[in-house]
Amino acid sequence: ARVQRITEKAASSFLLSCRHESQVEEEAHEKTEAEAPKDETEIQVDRTISPSVIRDEEEKAKGKPIAAILVGAPGSGKSTFCENVMRGSSRLWVRVCQDTINNGKSGTKPQCLKSAAASLKEGKSVFIDRCNLDKEQRVDFVNLGGPEVEVHAVVLDLPAKLSISRIVKRTGHEGNLQGGKAAAVVNRMLQNKELPKLSEGFSRITFCRNETDVDAAVKTYTAVGPLDTLPHGCFGQKDPNAKTQLGIMRFLKRPHETNTRDSVPSQLTEEKGPCGKTQETVSSSSGMPSQKIKVSEDMAPGSISQDESDIPTLAFPSISTADFQFDLEMASDVIVGKVEEFMDKLGNARLVLVDLTERSKILSLVRAKAAEKKIDSKRFFTFIGDICQLYTKGGLCCNVIANAANWRLKPGGGGVNAAIFNAGGPALEAATKEQARSLLPGNALVVPLPSTSPLYSKEGVTHVIHVLGPNMNPRRPNCLDNDYVKGCKVLEDAYSSLFKGFLSIANTQVKVPRSSGSILSGPSKLEDEISGTKTKTWAPCLQALYNIAMQPEKHNKQVLEASDDVVVLNDIYPKAKQHLLVLARIKGLDTLADARKEHLPLLMAMHEVGLRWVDKFVGEDASLVFRLGYHSVPSMRQLHLHVISQDFDSKHLKHKKHWNSFTTAFFRDSVDVMEEINNQGKATIQDEKRLMSMELRCHQCRSAHPNIPRLKSHISSCQAPFPADLQKKGRLVPEQTNSGSPEMNLLVADLEAAPHGEPRGP
Repeated sequence: ARVQRITEKAASSFLLSCRHESQVEEEAHEKTEAEAPKDETEIQVDRTISPSVIRDEEEKAKGKPIAAILVGAPGSGKSTFCENVMRGSSRLWVRVCQDTINNGKSGTKPQCLKSAAASLKEGKSVFIDRCNLDKEQRVDFVNLGGPEVEVHAVVLDLPAKLSISRIVKRTGHEGNLQGGKAAAVVNRMLQNKELPKLSEGFSRITFCRNETDVDAAVKTYTAVGPLDTLPHGCFGQKDPNAKTQLGIMRFLKRPHETNTRDSVPSQLTEEKGPCGKTQETVSSSSGMPSQKIKVSEDMAPGSISQDESDIPTLAFPSISTADFQFDLEMASDVIVGKVEEFMDKLGNARLVLVDLTERSKILSLVRAKAAEKKIDSKRFFTFIGDICQLYTKGGLCCNVIANAANWRLKPGGGGVNAAIFNAGGPALEAATKEQARSLLPGNALVVPLPSTSPLYSKEGVTHVIHVLGPNMNPRRPNCLDNDYVKGCKVLEDAYSSLFKGFLSIANTQVKVPRSSGSILSGPSKLEDEISGTKTKTWAPCLQALYNIAMQPEKHNKQVLEASDDVVVLNDIYPKAKQHLLVLARIKGLDTLADARKEHLPLLMAMHEVGLRWVDKFVGEDASLVFRLGYHSVPSMRQLHLHVISQDFDSKHLKHKKHWNSFTTAFFRDSVDVMEEINNQGKATIQDEKRLMSMELRCHQCRSAHPNIPRLKSHISSCQAPFPADLQKKGRLVPEQTNSGSPEMNLLVADLEAAPHGEPRGP
């Protein structure tokens, strides 16, 4: 037994010794192997993998460059804003200033665009330090944006008094705009000011109304690091019920203007319509300080707005991810995939994914995946806000909104469904019941919204599309028990149905631009027959002329003349010294494309009424010359004849589209329209896109001009005769209007002899 214990002890010691030696040898081997040179294959592997990993990480960490377009009059503090942000920001900013772009000297807009594009391409963020006071000045810089660049606007809409005092005091300004004379320059610039809107292509707009707002904006942009982003939407927007600030000329206190200004009614306030723009009823347009008084002084007693309409836009929530508890990652894949699929079918329409909070995970996921697929951020973007108050609270006009409905299509249940039914009121519930009583998962139901609904009158929503997606919540009906194969298919079907429903609306809805002198921004086919087999949907803000034509007795302040056939009123944005609208009073005659041979007596009546008003105006001012005609594609519902003097002396004529809509073939002379309808049965509708892009040319001598100010300066002194084609067939109406042209007299004779009876006179 003793020998056995000694033997076991010796064996144990031997094993420990062997284990220790083995460990020492292994460590020595590892050290030697680490110090030994690697073969070429191993070295090559390290060289190829390592940088790739680094690049991937860098790409993930890289934030989007920002193109921040500053909007403000001289003296509003744009350059100071840039300097203050750049001084404290960790993000790399470049200031692009037209006053210094040419080697420290004043340069051109193309130079600014080139510099900004180069900086953005290098991953730098840029400040566009120009006045950018109207949409036309901003559009080229907005176009610098895309999936990889966010476009912001910072609006320094400070009181005129403050801007003037700064300009008067400053010296050595890089743009040489300083001293007392600069005040008049600033005043002229502010008369054409248009505040930016999200519909122009901005992802974020910050409004600064005072120095406190400016300081807050400086802090916001200074805090944005290289990897940070800012929430999208409008911030600091002025209350639409607030009064417009006094103009600069008020501050200068010109004695000879005081009495006139004091006589202006106190109710001159800014009013916004439900289509994402400021309308003038008895007030000035948004953001035109010095025009608040002047517009009202120039406005005739009978006038009506023909303002801008936004492009067709669908706002939709994320379907099934809230109460139905669908996986966010999978839902975001479906959303982006379906949006990408429908991009080519959208035309100029837009899709907007909406959620209430900037912390929304679904918005973040969709934004990132849409950027990866390089989806056009102007036609699909995300928005933070209440889907029931996108216009009134967010400044975004969406004519169609989607509702994440329940299968019974009834209010309640909380969330988006309850909110939309509540906002739509009883009218929405009744309209939904007329269409259907229930909905199957994966389907959508388009419901035209009655005009009595608050969503229609306040937000400009014309349709609600109810959508039912898949349910993963066991407490709700039709739960799929986490069957995501079937769930994804149902969700794809739901979004397909939603987008198809929206396209059916967008393809029949007239899209119009900003004013009575403008045209469609994209292709439009107005082939609807008056029989009603097809109907066009008109936004609430586009029905003002129709409402007046149908019930002129309710609009005594606007109406200058009314009969059984026509109503006459002033254009609220006259493009000349005298600019009237003669409205047809027949239902179903919305546009020139609707006019047929049976309407010739009415068109004759409209023409004769226009001639009678021309006689009146020429009797008051013998220098006036007129044209009477129609826009090929009108900007508001209800056929209306323009009676416009050819001086084009108006502060409302501000853009190329205004000019070209009255001086190119887009403007169809009334005598030609009547002749075509008499001979062919309908009028020719001209290609508005091509005509609106034509260069600016004098309507008399046909000389070309680079911009509207130069053109207006020229036409005020142009003595050339009108082109020969305008002097034929009575297209131009000078002092002698009673006899009419030979062609016109022949047409009258034909109509009087026609079997359908005599033309109805005014």
